Formats: sequence, C-alpha cells, structure tokens
Amino acid sequence: MEENIWGEALSQFNRAANILKLDDQVVELLTNPKRIIQVSIPVRMDNGKIKVFQGFRVQFNDLRGPTKGGIRYHPNVTLDEVKALSFWMTWKNVVADVPFGGAKGGVICNPKEFSQGELERLSRGYIEAMHKFIGAEKDIPAPDVYTNPQVMAWMVDEYHRIEGHNVFGMITGKPLELGGSQGRAEATAQGGIYVLEEAIKKIGVKKPLIAIQGFGNAGKIVARLLSKSGFKIVAVSDSKTGIYKQDGLDVERVIAHKEKTKSLQGFKGVKEITNEELLELYVDILIPAALEGVITAKNVENIRAKIILELANGPVSAEARERLYAKGQVSIPDILANSGGVTVSYFEWVQNNMGYFWKEEEVLEKLKEKMVVAFDNVYSASKEFKVDLGTAAYIYAIKTMVKVLEYRGYIKR
Repeated sequence: MEENIWGEALSQFNRAANILKLDDQVVELLTNPKRIIQVSIPVRMDNGKIKVFQGFRVQFNDLRGPTKGGIRYHPNVTLDEVKALSFWMTWKNVVADVPFGGAKGGVICNPKEFSQGELERLSRGYIEAMHKFIGAEKDIPAPDVYTNPQVMAWMVDEYHRIEGHNVFGMITGKPLELGGSQGRAEATAQGGIYVLEEAIKKIGVKKPLIAIQGFGNAGKIVARLLSKSGFKIVAVSDSKTGIYKQDGLDVERVIAHKEKTKSLQGFKGVKEITNEELLELYVDILIPAALEGVITAKNVENIRAKIILELANGPVSAEARERLYAKGQVSIPDILANSGGVTVSYFEWVQNNMGYFWKEEEVLEKLKEKMVVAFDNVYSASKEFKVDLGTAAYIYAIKTMVKVLEYRGYIKR
C-alpha cells in the first residue's frame, strides 16, 4: 500500500486508545512486539546453485495464548509489513475471542518462479530456521499469500523430522489427511458472510447489489457462497481487469472462465471496468477481497456502497473508515470481517489437540456462533462510543487486553 503499513496499523489503534484515554505505559505495552526474528534461508535451486532468501517472523503479543498468524511468500514482503500484520492479528484474535496472540511470517521471494522442488526446499528451510520459536504451545503458523495446504504439509513434516515425533497442532491450514479441519478452505469467506448478514439485518438493506474486488481464493469463494444464497453479484475483478453486468453475473461461469484462462479478461456479455471503477460503482455492498489500502482519503468521497465488508487485510484506511461513517456508510473492519479464517484455524488446533475431528456442519455452526457474537460486541461498542465499526473493534479489543494486563500484573487493577 502507498502509505506506511505500520503507521496505518498504529493509526487505527491510536484512534481507539485516545477515546479510551489509555495510559502511556499501556500503549507502550500493547504496541511493541515481543519478538522479531529474521533468518537467512539457503536453498539449493534446481540449477545446483545456492540462493539465500530472507525470512521473518514477528510474534507480537502472547498474553492471551500462543501467537498465531500466516506465512506469506511474496517479493514485496518487508519487516514493517510483517510487523503490522502481526499487530492486526493480535486484535483480530481478541475480537474473534480465540485464545491466541498475534504473529505473522514472510519470506522475500517470488514463488511463481519456483519449481515444486524449490518451493518445498524453501518451506522446509523456513521451519529449520524457525523451529525453536514455533510450536503448538508457542506460535502456530498458517497459510497466507502464495502459501497453501501443501506448503503447510511440508512444514509439519519438517517439524516432525526435527522433533522426532508428529506435532500436528504446530501449524494450521493443513490438508484434511494431515489433521486439517473441515470448512477451513471456505472459513474466511463464510465468516465474512455471517458478519455481513448481521450487518444487513441492522441496516435494513433489501435485495442488495454486490461488487467484489479481488477474485483470488477469498473473493472467488465469497462470490460463490453469496450467489448460492440468492445474492446478486454485479461486478468482480482480478489484478488485470474487472467485469460488470447490471442484471447480475453468472458466478459459476465466471469462476470456470477464470480457472480456465487464469484471468477475467475475455468473459463474454459483460462490460469491462477497472479496479478503481469497481470500487466506485452504485452498489449496496462492496467487498474488497484482495489488496491493502484500496480505499483511502484520496477516493473515499467516491465510494457509494452502503456497506463495505473488508475481506482483505487493511483495504480501508482508518481515516477513510471515519469519513465513510460520517457519510452514513458502514465499513466492517478486517479484524472482524475476515476473522473466520483464524477462528476455524483455532478449531483445527483444538481438534489436533483432542485427536478428534468435527463434521463440516458442526464447524460452520460453531463459526457462525462466534462471528455473530463478535459482530454484536463491535456493533454495541460502536453505538456506545458513537464511532465507526473499525474504531469500535479496537475499543472492544483494547478494553479486553487491559483486563488481561491487569490480571497478569502488568498494571494495577
């Protein structure tokens, strides 16, 4: 994103901290990461040469339980980004009421250029470098950008090789055959929908028109699930283009085209639009499901949707959220909207610890219960303090963390 991502993360926190008149020592305790780990990962490439990659893991806060957060492989990974994402994970876990702290990991690389063998050696190398700092009771990684269940499987196997025994709970997002959970693949999208349904009830939107920016994993799944539930999706986009049809898109045909051609370009019977144009459409619900920082002070006045569901991490700046609220629009913050993923990751961890697994219906029922309670908590804080939902989420989470600090003896009760 254009703005400094760590600065944006702090900005969101500070808005809530100022309203709560938070003591400086509490701010200091809650805004400094417990541990920052940077490692060099040597990987033998297919051409026989060794290439060294830089890997990161930031464990922000473990006062509520082991830290938790994904590992991303991307050429633009930075320590600032990983730190900000681990900070967001801390608050997301509080809002979702799962007993984890926040963490995040990343490797600076372009996995699209790797063979399968190179990807496996990098993934095993990351665990070899980090294994002392992670584990089922310490820090639990998961998939993120350009990592997937196969990467998690290599990682759990490498951890097994080092430790000498299986510890399936040391990582989540695994294949079902290696202790993964039913419902995990759809969890982020499905959790977002449960929250969206609650928001629609509160705001009273009837027969909403929906636009989705981003047609990767989360965007594609949320489009499919909403379409199956009878919602009308009028626009979707990927990194190259967007498509719009006022009467509604045939989502299954769009998905088939995307999977076949790897792009939305060339889909028949629609108007092609840019990502920027999609954001500014006259729709009831806008779902940014791809990039950080797509709605900021620069374009917020052009956003027309009544409800914005932040399925991506950090798609709406704190300032933009506040301005949307002033215009009577609702932006459901990422730390609430996309917390379904970490919630089902928590369920996976619980199932690994028990050695007993739930059916998909049971997982989704438990997910819905948690998401509805999380929305109600944030919505109540929004009403009580007369602030946007993003600020309200941080107010709720900070108040919870202050109690944790008091009980653990960091500050006086």
